[in-house]
Amino acid sequence: MGNFRINASVDPSFILTGFPGMGATEPWLVLPLLLFYAVSIVGNTLILLIVRLEQSLHQPMYYFLCLLSVNDLGVSFSTLPTVLAALCFHARVITLNACLAQMFFIHFFSWTESGILLAMSFDRYVAICNPLRYTTVLTNARIVAMGLGIVLRSFVLILVFPLLLQRLPFCHSQNILSHAYCLHVDMIKLACTDVSLNSHYGLSVVLLTFGLDSALILISYVLILRSVLAIAAQEERVKTLNTCVSHILAVLIFYVPMVSVSIVHRFGAGLPHSVHILMSLLYLFVPPLLNPVIYSIKTKEIRRRLLKLLFRVRF
Repeated sequence: MGNFRINASVDPSFILTGFPGMGATEPWLVLPLLLFYAVSIVGNTLILLIVRLEQSLHQPMYYFLCLLSVNDLGVSFSTLPTVLAALCFHARVITLNACLAQMFFIHFFSWTESGILLAMSFDRYVAICNPLRYTTVLTNARIVAMGLGIVLRSFVLILVFPLLLQRLPFCHSQNILSHAYCLHVDMIKLACTDVSLNSHYGLSVVLLTFGLDSALILISYVLILRSVLAIAAQEERVKTLNTCVSHILAVLIFYVPMVSVSIVHRFGAGLPHSVHILMSLLYLFVPPLLNPVIYSIKTKEIRRRLLKLLFRVRF
């Protein structure tokens, strides 16, 4: 009992696992990860630059896309320091405060992305189901208010995580994390006391944000589909639905890995550790990597301006 109190009272540190079981192949992961980060950071930065320069893109849909790009940059920069430190320099020790800060930002940007995707689905709903009121409903002031509301919701809900974690004793001689970054569900497993409050609060927040957002996104697309099916001309239907493809893909590449990670964490105790690593990488790396690629390919104005920037092609 005395040892428990002594160890629990010392400011604990954590050990980033990196990619265990990879052996000699682990160094070869550095190049693809650096490439993923480069594509994500450059791609999202280009989206922001293109929307700023292209006057025709100064519309609500692309303002929300800018919010998504800023958020994806936040996700990339949140994980970049510890992932590269663990892989390139084998610097695997992280203090409690640093771990809490990283955990806060990773979850904050994840929750914020869910809210942005919901706002983008509302944009598509108004544009397709009530196009005559589009400019009056989605004014600049309302877009700013929606953006601030999304950020404030995430900040308030996620701020409780580090506050709850700070009260927990971590009394192990080595607090080994499962990944090269800090996640809430990973940290509470290392506590030497009852973590039911942390676990219940985490589940409540997931239901309140991801659960509610995904349900509202689904409802918006049911209403969109009903409105599209009412259009007589087949060509018009396809054209209208095509404006939603990029957003639908963005929703899928965010929610599918996120749901998969949750299932693996809760029910995949017997799975190889490499599966847990792969799922967590998909959850954190795929959306920031693919969102700018999808919107660059599917949006003619962005694609045209991107070609101008990269190759100085005249159109």
